[in-house]
Amino acid sequence: MSFMEKPNRSFQKVALRTISIESKAVSALKARIDETFDSICEIILETKGRVIVTGLGKSGHVASKIASTLASTGTPAFFVHPAEALHGDMGMITESDCVVAISNSGGTKEILA
Repeated sequence: MSFMEKPNRSFQKVALRTISIESKAVSALKARIDETFDSICEIILETKGRVIVTGLGKSGHVASKIASTLASTGTPAFFVHPAEALHGDMGMITESDCVVAISNSGGTKEILA
């Protein structure tokens, strides 16, 4: 096939399949919203200091976005990379802060440390 020929594929099908997968994933979140969610929200709202958000890898990218969103909507927050925290940046965290640690597996060494 030359670069001028169109491949036989449908971007619409791919887009619709992606939307279907994502909508199922969002719908599945309903079952995970329970009393724990209320507790987490209360802890964040009652935090006298800042909300520190951390995560590694893809979770770190998500954590960084969450910290930015919180900060831009009036909640003092910032992202701390967990490996950097282990090498001195943990000193930025005070007793009045709240830490939100995000991990896909729950077993990331840097997060647990």
